[in-house]
Amino acid sequence: MTRRHWKTIEETTVFEAAPYLRIAREVVELPGGQVVDDFYQVHLRPFVAVVPMTPDGRVLILEQYKHGPRKVSITFPGGFVDPDEEAETAGRRELMEETGYRAGAMIPLGSYVDNGNQRGCSGSYFLALECEKVAEADPGDLEDMEVSFASPETLDGALGTERFAITHMAAAWAFARMKL
Repeated sequence: MTRRHWKTIEETTVFEAAPYLRIAREVVELPGGQVVDDFYQVHLRPFVAVVPMTPDGRVLILEQYKHGPRKVSITFPGGFVDPDEEAETAGRRELMEETGYRAGAMIPLGSYVDNGNQRGCSGSYFLALECEKVAEADPGDLEDMEVSFASPETLDGALGTERFAITHMAAAWAFARMKL
């Protein structure tokens, strides 16, 4: 069965806080001809998440407060992809800034949109192998994180618990685990 795409007839920005957020109202035509006059789209900046592994098989994790879930949780290095920056380059940059580690191989784990209808943001995920400490971390002014290590089995046990409070981070581990 062939699925047909919706057609965007008009798009109007109704709110913008550049470069972080834009909300648009679209007029869309569905495949059967029905027109929806107020279909909203949320556009957030693209991000990258990197699951780093050391040569001895440990997974480098960050435990930090995130204001979305309002708790400390397991995260991985990551952040915004800058304009005109490749996702892998952003991943390597974020890994270095947040941990002081440099990756050997970066294995792409896919890019996904986080909301099937309203869009949200797109994230690119990577598994970084042979990570070695080469510098001190310099994560920036709003980030307070603890760098530590976990075994793959410990992270498997944390999936489905409050230790992973952010969907993107749980997904990053699940995608990485499929490659290990």
